Amino acid sequence: VAMEPDRQLPSTAAPAGWSARAWLQLQAAPQGHQAGSTAPLRWQRAFPEPDGRLQLPLLHTGGGLVGGDRLDLQLAGSQGSRGLVTSVAAQKVYGSRGRFRQAPSSPRWAEQQLNMQLQGDADLEWLPQELVLYGGGLLRQQTRVDLDAEASWLGAEVLRLGRSAAGETLADGCLESLVEISRRDAAGRRRWELVDRLRLEGDGLTSPHGMGGEPVLGTLVWAAPARCHRRDLEALVAEARQARLGLEGEMAVGLLEQGLIARYRGPSSQAARFWFSRIWQLSRRLRQQPPPQLPRVWPFQEQPLQGWGINAESLTPAAAEKSSAPGS
Repeated sequence: VAMEPDRQLPSTAAPAGWSARAWLQLQAAPQGHQAGSTAPLRWQRAFPEPDGRLQLPLLHTGGGLVGGDRLDLQLAGSQGSRGLVTSVAAQKVYGSRGRFRQAPSSPRWAEQQLNMQLQGDADLEWLPQELVLYGGGLLRQQTRVDLDAEASWLGAEVLRLGRSAAGETLADGCLESLVEISRRDAAGRRRWELVDRLRLEGDGLTSPHGMGGEPVLGTLVWAAPARCHRRDLEALVAEARQARLGLEGEMAVGLLEQGLIARYRGPSSQAARFWFSRIWQLSRRLRQQPPPQLPRVWPFQEQPLQGWGINAESLTPAAAEKSSAPGS
């Protein structure tokens, strides 16, 4: 049957998602930074801390991600810069399978790509609020961090798999995650600090070697600067284990070649946030920096550091040198 020239068959391809980009260049000058974004991402007003660190909240104005959406974040820090990047609210990733009438059988992934590069002794903390992956949601995310020898990067993420308060699980959804951290020496040679690849779906949600039926997964990584003594890092890990007391869930922490990694698996995103906040405070002490100020966009009713202190004699370079002296 001949078709009229100006008519076409309806497309069976699912519509393209929403693609957004945000970029940030931190500088050493007081409140020094340059930033930009495209909708639905938007930087909020920066807030300087007394020690010169800059808090920068990032807002997703679309209310959440659906299949086909993509976020691309590019963060960089120059010599002497200090920054804390967080999100204004929890991020939601809605169910994707079977939700698109034009292509009901095609899986549609939401994607998030983060690239961070720190020069010299730059110090960046990446602490977004909780991410909720709805039942049937498909999320693929990749984080790449490239550091100079004396740079410091601390990043944490808390994921809730399904709206468990409503009895929802991740069901036939899937999470794919890759974190790659590399460091350059003075000659420009790169070595891997961490390659952490994770895929959660199906049996992995219930297996004791996966999530064990728990709805919350949290990961914190600190890539410490080269100046941090090994014994200081060992003391930090010991303190981080003590910081688990009073919190529900399973928590493990261990050393990297130059830093640490902590993992949470359990029922409570609040417990994960509280534990990670305590490790955050411990790392600030080891970096000889003031205790962290909680971002103003975080839940105001939560005080994860209240009533919890740090031994004043621990986690100081002097203590590490003493403990490493001959005969100690």
